[in-house]
Amino acid sequence: MSEGARGFSCEPDPENPGWHRWRLLDETRYNEAVLGRMLVRREDEDSARCRIIPVRHLTNNGNNVHGAATLGLIDVSLFAGMHMVRGVDAMGSATVDLSCQFIGSGDPEKPLDAVVQVLRETRRLGFLRGLIVQGEGEDESIVASFTGTVRKPSAPIASGR
Repeated sequence: MSEGARGFSCEPDPENPGWHRWRLLDETRYNEAVLGRMLVRREDEDSARCRIIPVRHLTNNGNNVHGAATLGLIDVSLFAGMHMVRGVDAMGSATVDLSCQFIGSGDPEKPLDAVVQVLRETRRLGFLRGLIVQGEGEDESIVASFTGTVRKPSAPIASGR
């Protein structure tokens, strides 16, 4: 299990071979309480895919995935991507900036994926970009595109164990 000092976990998900369950152990925090169950897998040496299954409270009055839910997935995917691709401690990191372009509406009946690519990593920062997509191959539709910068932890966080 990969677990940060403040209760973060990323471990293989037996229900979804090839995927890891990305979560905060405190289920009252944003990730778990709002976005719900999140899965992540490494796609290649520079990218990862993060997935949520939209539920009713993540929809708007038009019965589409709410833009705030999409932005939440994007923000969390920056950290999941850095962790899966570069092994960066997600719990000690912070979002520096995030830019998003909404391209289409999200269907609440389909998994919502953030495909995030680490473009460059310095000693203190990670520069990322990605797409929010639904479906795969010819059935894939783009919901949003994004870029973001993550500030990595200053120093390893003591576990307190």
